[in-house]
Amino acid sequence: MKTLLLPLVLLIFMGFQESHASVKVITGTVTDKTSGQPIPGVIVSTSGSKKYVTTNKDGKYNITVEDSSQQLHFSYIGYKTLTIKIKKSTVINVSLEQDIQTLNEVVTVGYGIQKKMAITGALASATQGIRIRGVGNLNKSYYPADQNTESYASIKENGFQNPFKNPLSTFSIDIDAASYSNVRRFINTGSLPPKDAVRVEEMINYFDYEYAQPKGSAPVNIVTEIADAPWNTKHKLVQIGLQGKKIPTDNLPASNLVFLIDVSGSMSGPNRLPLLVSSFKLLTDQLRPIDKVAIVVYAGTSGLVLPSTAGNDKTKIKDALNALNAGGSTAGGAGIELAYKVAGQNFIKGGNNRVILATDGDFNVGASSDKDMESLIEEKRKSGIFLTVLGYGMGNTKDSKMETLADKGNGNYAYIDNINEARKVLINEFGGTLFTIAKDVKLQVEFNPEKVQAYRLIGYENRLLEDRDFNDDKKDAGEMGAGHTATALYEVIPTGIKSSFTGAVDDLKYQENKKPKTVSNSKEMLTVKLRYKDPDGSSSKLIKEAVTDRSAAFESASNNFRFAASVAEFGMLLRQSDFKQQASFDHVIQTASRAMGTDREGYRSEFIKLAKSAKLMAGDLLSSTQK
Repeated sequence: MKTLLLPLVLLIFMGFQESHASVKVITGTVTDKTSGQPIPGVIVSTSGSKKYVTTNKDGKYNITVEDSSQQLHFSYIGYKTLTIKIKKSTVINVSLEQDIQTLNEVVTVGYGIQKKMAITGALASATQGIRIRGVGNLNKSYYPADQNTESYASIKENGFQNPFKNPLSTFSIDIDAASYSNVRRFINTGSLPPKDAVRVEEMINYFDYEYAQPKGSAPVNIVTEIADAPWNTKHKLVQIGLQGKKIPTDNLPASNLVFLIDVSGSMSGPNRLPLLVSSFKLLTDQLRPIDKVAIVVYAGTSGLVLPSTAGNDKTKIKDALNALNAGGSTAGGAGIELAYKVAGQNFIKGGNNRVILATDGDFNVGASSDKDMESLIEEKRKSGIFLTVLGYGMGNTKDSKMETLADKGNGNYAYIDNINEARKVLINEFGGTLFTIAKDVKLQVEFNPEKVQAYRLIGYENRLLEDRDFNDDKKDAGEMGAGHTATALYEVIPTGIKSSFTGAVDDLKYQENKKPKTVSNSKEMLTVKLRYKDPDGSSSKLIKEAVTDRSAAFESASNNFRFAASVAEFGMLLRQSDFKQQASFDHVIQTASRAMGTDREGYRSEFIKLAKSAKLMAGDLLSSTQK
């Protein structure tokens, strides 16, 4: 008997060891072999895997690898690719050597291309204005180590509201997902994101949810669910999901697109213009003969690179993209004016007329004020031409400016940190990204004070509206694309639950202290109202739905609910939220792992890996502050 048990015990032990020692995290710094300066944007990958990370502005990286991985590869335009054996080390610092042959091959002056031998002077004495294809000034690093000019709008987190005093919660829907891919970029390059880079609603809405399709003529369906809040089981969590009607690509209206591309000097570097060009090639492959595309570029001046061209002339479109090079100052106002002019000249009545702006956001408009930029875009949206903003780059990303552009231009905003994200936005979500089915989408939620002591909208801080704006058809709001989902979460403190978040106010001295009265004994917890306009409409339509208090234990909630909650919990942890309560990275990982559902593209499993990496970095940060 003992001889039979021994092999079984060994097999179980070996399986246990294998499942608990399969990955490790390797960190390090990549520098220039000659100057010793850090190199941002270096691609770090493992053999036989599609996974890679890029170094941050300080040349640092952080990559999770399988124990079986043997080598790390370091590659960067203008440098020789370097392969290092991993062995047992968890810290690998490397220096890359410039590839002079590659650097000498082609340079560009302005928008023209010349062989290196036609330029007088040695490489080291290259003058300002001469640029390598896809590379910045030769005598400068792409992102100076002592400079980081990224900017994010300040976010004051939503607090709990008393339904007697504030019975209505009104906001514009947001289907942007730029914050998530930007946060991913920070984590994959070895650092936690700034608090204001974390917009929780965009984190949640990065993921697709399996909501029921709309019935009848309405383009949007409302789906609700209630369960215990995972970070405080005495509280409730309410999920409001919106599902846009799915439309097969062949049935989508004809598109009139203008690619508005930033080719200024700040767009140098492999994760900027070269990645941008690759992204637009993916989009070009999706175009049909009935679609048409024009290309406008801007730097010191703006220009029409490609007149409006049929979507099936893909070679011509790609040749125009391949000819683009970065160089010059950045004044985007003239480029925006020209792009909308070209779109207007080729306007398709009943079609999808859209400008797609691709930039790092480091540009100005006319007198350069952000207010001028907002006014310009608000004026242009009256033409019926929508705007999509694609953000690129790191180190000087102007997130707040790009988000404002998309919001004011009846459009959406995505941040492209790698080619896989470009594929997600421009191929997998082609209809949702480029085809609007409902504009000026607003939500207004009324809470029943008999059931709700206090409520808090999680995220959407920069999308809040005045209650009177809900019925004002002149008030701009968000757009939804074909097949898009949008999700909002409310944390609710039920009546009768003691909470430090509700607070207390002393009785008034000079007025009668009346206790508010309710007028019904309804079982409803809240009512959701939604307003939207047709893409070419000017009058809004109303959908509303009452929600009864049918809450359940968190563990019995749907995959949609639990996964969205885990992303919200992750966002609150990254923001170091005052409302995170018992939230933890371990709980995020556990919840998401059990609620993955159908993960066709691997986005949910990638989220779990990000949460694990963030947990390690947050632990290291806490340890360093305690020393």
